Amino acid sequence: MDTIVIVGGGAGGLELATRLGDTLGKSARARIVLVDRTPGHFWKPLLHTVASGKCDPQVAQIEFSAQAAGHHFEFVQGEVMAVDRASRSIELAPRCMDGQEVQPRRTLGYDRLVLALGSVTNFYNVPGAAAHALSLDSVAQAEAFRQRFVNACIQAGERKQQGAAAEVSVVIVGGGATGVELAAELSHSARALARYKVTALDPARDVRISIIERGPYLLPHLHPQQSRGAAHHLRKLGIEVLTGTAVASVGPRAVHATQDGEARSFPADLALWAAGVEAPQLCTTLGLPVNRLNQIVVDASLRAPDDHHIYAFGDCASYVCPRKGAAPPRAQVAHQQAMFLADLLARKEPRPGLPRPDFRYRDYGSLVSLGPEAAVGVLTGALAGRNLWVGGAMARWLYALMYQKHMLALHGALRMAAQTLVDWLRARILPPVKLH
Repeated sequence: MDTIVIVGGGAGGLELATRLGDTLGKSARARIVLVDRTPGHFWKPLLHTVASGKCDPQVAQIEFSAQAAGHHFEFVQGEVMAVDRASRSIELAPRCMDGQEVQPRRTLGYDRLVLALGSVTNFYNVPGAAAHALSLDSVAQAEAFRQRFVNACIQAGERKQQGAAAEVSVVIVGGGATGVELAAELSHSARALARYKVTALDPARDVRISIIERGPYLLPHLHPQQSRGAAHHLRKLGIEVLTGTAVASVGPRAVHATQDGEARSFPADLALWAAGVEAPQLCTTLGLPVNRLNQIVVDASLRAPDDHHIYAFGDCASYVCPRKGAAPPRAQVAHQQAMFLADLLARKEPRPGLPRPDFRYRDYGSLVSLGPEAAVGVLTGALAGRNLWVGGAMARWLYALMYQKHMLALHGALRMAAQTLVDWLRARILPPVKLH
């Protein structure tokens, strides 16, 4: 029985493990093993809702062990330290809890290895950015940002009640989807904290949220008119939008930038970096070709050309389509690649010399949330082969469907519908954000 090891339980990795478990694992044609350093899965495109307090990750998180038990694959918790390609094994770091080692260093053999390592924040060597700016690579980082934001609001509220000047300044570097979505949700969170008397701040005057974008527009992957509309909506929420502004350095209490050739400094009680991603450093240690973003270069079958036992997909892989160019680091790409690999790995390996199937990426468009009541985006080829630009209630409804599609791939229609109902009920019973 072949052993297929999948490293990384993100959107693509968990969908692949689930699909292979339901096919190869259930019929005992292969042993499917998922490895991740955390015990549970949270859909990364929604990390901004954790950072703003809108979503409780303990409720939305999927336990890997429970998913494995229901879908005929194994889960091993551990962080991959190294991959030995000669012996076809991976080495896992010792696992510790509360300062005590609960599992020693381990090795796990594989016949085929699939790397779905995701991405990490790319600080582009900007001085002070890694030391002083927070990022949203994981649930833990999103929770840390949320707690610091709530604490900063409470402390500033105490100063205001004592008659002192009080303001909370949040600077978000990067005007892509993550930065825009977080800024919009934070604006609503500040209002909720004031409405529930958690803080004495006036959210309109005392909470200052700024987005700094190097390019001329926010959301550069959308039409300029939609980008301008998104910026207008954010400004109506009281968010400062600064385009054409390049960050020079990040300090402990300020972000220093250049705008129109002039140096400017922006006070920052919290600075968050959302200006780009790269593949984890582990990708550079495998002896496989990587690009400038540390992504593993793969062929049309998502296989490493130098090692036919290793596949890579999602944000940690670089696949360049001859016609459409490089596949972007998006959740829909990871989903499509997971479904492709699930079908490919379930087949018998073709004889040498015979052609292998090629991955074909289809861009269905992009949707960006602008808070609880608005969204904007584009549906690629949706109208007689032409792009359909959407906004308002329709875009908001389509945005919600993206997560439902992910849940459908993991749980099936019945459980997805039940989970949707539970989430709807919770939203009407509980406060709109976590208050502490």
